[in-house]
Amino acid sequence: MAVTAATAANAGVQDSALDLERSTGVLPSQRLREAIEREWIVAGPWRILPESVQPASVDLRLGDHAWALRCSFLPDSDSTVEQKIEDVAFERIDLRDGATLERDRPYLVPLIEELRLPGEIRAKANPKSSTGRLDVFTRVLTDRNNRFDEIGAGYRGRLYLEVVPRTFAIRVKTGLALNQVRLMRGEARLSDEQIVALHSQTPLLYRNSHPLDGSELSLADGMFVRLDVSGPEESIVGYRAKKNSLPIDLTRVGALKWQDYWEPVHPERGGRIVLEPEIFYLLLSAEGVSIPPSYAAEMLAYDPTAGELRTHYAGFFDPGFGYSRDGSRHGSRAALEVRARDVSFMVEHGQPVCKLAFERMAEEPDVLYGEDLESNYQGQQTMLSKHFLEQAMPVRAR
Repeated sequence: MAVTAATAANAGVQDSALDLERSTGVLPSQRLREAIEREWIVAGPWRILPESVQPASVDLRLGDHAWALRCSFLPDSDSTVEQKIEDVAFERIDLRDGATLERDRPYLVPLIEELRLPGEIRAKANPKSSTGRLDVFTRVLTDRNNRFDEIGAGYRGRLYLEVVPRTFAIRVKTGLALNQVRLMRGEARLSDEQIVALHSQTPLLYRNSHPLDGSELSLADGMFVRLDVSGPEESIVGYRAKKNSLPIDLTRVGALKWQDYWEPVHPERGGRIVLEPEIFYLLLSAEGVSIPPSYAAEMLAYDPTAGELRTHYAGFFDPGFGYSRDGSRHGSRAALEVRARDVSFMVEHGQPVCKLAFERMAEEPDVLYGEDLESNYQGQQTMLSKHFLEQAMPVRAR
């Protein structure tokens, strides 16, 4: 029997759909594009742009309006999001031509993208890296769900984004992406033993271009990353945010002088700095982080039981971050978004301040962070977001 081109094409689509349904782990870029074609992710009258698909996630874009809220709230499993805000929303703001969101005011924005997930596919959302580096606190809410950012298997409905600019007022517009979503099937997270085994095969952490020995890894339901505040007293090890600066237009890249918004942070003698309470800092990890193509990672917030310190608002690390197939790259340092609570807080060079959780990809993505995409933070030696001009006084290279 002859096989026509159309028959072969249909068979390929069916095979691909079957693979998509059976894949265990975080769905990669090629599977995310298939998920969009199958309308697991939809955008109403909008089109989901090719550039919205990252190696292991899809960008989520702001809709045409926002509600200004008098306070934030906890979601619950008995109400829709819009039912919850009936008593706390006091103004509807049109975002189509752009609008400025005030500092320390919570806003709720219906997102353009909606989910129509099959029964075995769940999702997780996180801020994009540039969002966290500007101290913009965001989290995704869904109807009848009592958890932020965690979206249950089979969810069908709208997505909403709570946005709280903490340090800077921000200007946003319909279509701007502040967050991203990963789709996954089954249990994908690696145990500490599996992280050690992976590191022995493909190094995950480097120091001074050399892989850390397995005995140097610090693990506790994830792999700790240490802080870099070393160097002579005149060196720059980070940046401290200035309050009461002009708003930052998030739609413009490379347009701002960093000196108008940040002050450099210099280390004290002995390799330490003192964080002032409720001031936002950007620092760097001591190690270079490398994420192999078949894995994704998430930086977890610092355990509050370990001290009055909050680190790393933005969480996702894509496959290929800090990685090169030819071994020429020895990781990229991670930007750490840090805030001390209530009291001044001293941190020292080499202290573990963040933790990386690793997850398996369902398969290797067809595009990698840095190698196949224009990636703003691959090989970074500084930590300011893409909205600022190149720093006149860069953090010293390692």
